[in-house]
Amino acid sequence: MDDGRMSLMQHLEELRKRVVRAFVAWFIAFMICYNYAEQMYLLISKPLRDALPAGTKLVFLTATEPFFAYMKIGAFAGLLVTLPYIFWQLWGFIAPGLYAHEKRYVIPFVVLSSGCFLAGTAFGFIVAFPLMFGFLVQAGTAGGEVLPMLSMGSYLSLAGQMLLAFGITFELPIVILFLARIGLIGYPLLARNRKYALLICFILGAIFSPPDVVSQTVLAVPMFILYEVGIWLAFFFGKKKPVTADEEKALAS
Repeated sequence: MDDGRMSLMQHLEELRKRVVRAFVAWFIAFMICYNYAEQMYLLISKPLRDALPAGTKLVFLTATEPFFAYMKIGAFAGLLVTLPYIFWQLWGFIAPGLYAHEKRYVIPFVVLSSGCFLAGTAFGFIVAFPLMFGFLVQAGTAGGEVLPMLSMGSYLSLAGQMLLAFGITFELPIVILFLARIGLIGYPLLARNRKYALLICFILGAIFSPPDVVSQTVLAVPMFILYEVGIWLAFFFGKKKPVTADEEKALAS
């Protein structure tokens, strides 16, 4: 266009190029990680294997289940490896719509976004998984009268879903900070809606976790804590606007 702005078709073409680049990078990482899928399976299944009764092992129910299970591991590991590059492509797509002084946040955005996602998956694996699977296995075995026979495919599907949920959850402060920096939201609005945020956190926890109170809580509580972190990030680093006494009181409460 004559005024230097991109048309809708140019935006779509730019998005297509960014998505293709991210996909190619992920696919290369996936092919590499797939070669180590068996070793990674032993690592990722450890929380469940530790929770199972002595001598109990995971099983596979169909001849193709191990193959697809290892495919899932390779795909998720490839995502973690290429995450910084994916966030770089995301920033490259949204950067043309930002002011020059806002574009300098590209490196902090990529580093913090990648770090938060990895921190979320680490929290899920190290802290949440032992609590979740310990509770679920103990509740399901009925004092030793029921023998657990869990398949590797179903476990990896659930584990991948939960790790992805924790990774996305830990992005919440970065999303809030970004929106606050460009002036779309402010900390008074976030502070006033704490009670609704808490309700939404538990609703999302119930949607993306197994249907038990322990799994729901270990996802919802960190989500709400990160929401609080986002409020303070918006307070210190967001665009400054005149604050009323009621808004200061909402933040302090």
